[in-house]
Amino acid sequence: MPTHTALTQSYTLNTVLLVLFLIAIFPGLPQYLLLFPFRLLFSYTSTPNPIPAVTCPPGCTPDLPKMSWSQKTFTLPSKSRGSYLVTDDVVKNLPEIKDYKVGLLNLFVQHTSCALSLNENWDSEVREDMSDALDRIAPEDKKGNLYRHSAEGLDDMPVG
Repeated sequence: MPTHTALTQSYTLNTVLLVLFLIAIFPGLPQYLLLFPFRLLFSYTSTPNPIPAVTCPPGCTPDLPKMSWSQKTFTLPSKSRGSYLVTDDVVKNLPEIKDYKVGLLNLFVQHTSCALSLNENWDSEVREDMSDALDRIAPEDKKGNLYRHSAEGLDDMPVG
């Protein structure tokens, strides 16, 4: 039969684990519980700053920022294994990009063995270092022994 001390230690351990579990699931819970009495005592309502109205004389249109988006599909030239700059190709295929001062460009490559990476471009050896690092991570499989994926044959990773 367990002793009273053993049961107390077991309950204490279970309580600590339960508290840690609740904090892991609800990380804001301790702060909420600490501030709850103050919220009851000092109930306050905060109103956000209203958006200022744009007024302009009759006949004019306010100069509000315009938001737009576009989607386009284009093809990059085929290249052998390696790291390449694609900035010029992207700019050539998206001439409307010059009309944007601020924005976000999402590029999606629809090929299984191609990827995009962002690197600095001051030194051309950065691309060579990147290619060398990728070759160490995923070496070329000329004999077909390294990878299970072979449905597309050796041309899936062209040698150049």
